Amino acid sequence: MGAVVGTLTMQTKQRRPSRDRTDDELEMTTVCYRPEGLSQLEAQTNFSKQELQILYRGFKNECPSGVVDEETFKHIYAQFFPHGDASMYAHYLFNAFDTTNNGSIKFKDFVMGLSILLRGTLREKLEWTFHLYDINKDGYINREEMTEIVRAIYDMMGKFTYPAIKGDVPQQHVDAFFRKMDKNKDGVVTLEEFIIACQEDETMMSSMQLFENVM
Repeated sequence: MGAVVGTLTMQTKQRRPSRDRTDDELEMTTVCYRPEGLSQLEAQTNFSKQELQILYRGFKNECPSGVVDEETFKHIYAQFFPHGDASMYAHYLFNAFDTTNNGSIKFKDFVMGLSILLRGTLREKLEWTFHLYDINKDGYINREEMTEIVRAIYDMMGKFTYPAIKGDVPQQHVDAFFRKMDKNKDGVVTLEEFIIACQEDETMMSSMQLFENVM
């Protein structure tokens, strides 16, 4: 969770002098993709108009067209993990933000997801994380999906994990995940099982609260 939020908010803190809401509304009409107006996005998210202005400037700085495809997203994300291969994890993260499954992330997709991660309720954050792990979107997390996610995280961290860990450590993490989450031992984790287990885990709860005041 920390890697997700930290990466995606890194570019949003750059402020420009002598800018106001009118400037940003005007800018929103000049890009290839025109997002919703600030007032509409403010109503749909937990961000103020000023915060949306800051987010939009950072987003447009990285993506002048107003739309991010997967390869661009991977390139941006990889810059934060120079010692590893973040491509697979970035792929899963991209799909979590691409809620319309059209192969691109628009500004609205970006701020809606970020609003949940930074300002959402505990349940909303856990639901978002569950859907990130539910790769095939069937409503369950199975062992294969969790194994892919864990290996993607280890690959992303690169030399900070390898070769310090043994080859079976990712599988050990998956086994531990299922011992904790799969309450009825049916081989898959449901959303409710995931939420209940996370609420009982102090480490998970701490990570959910870590970035609440990031902006």
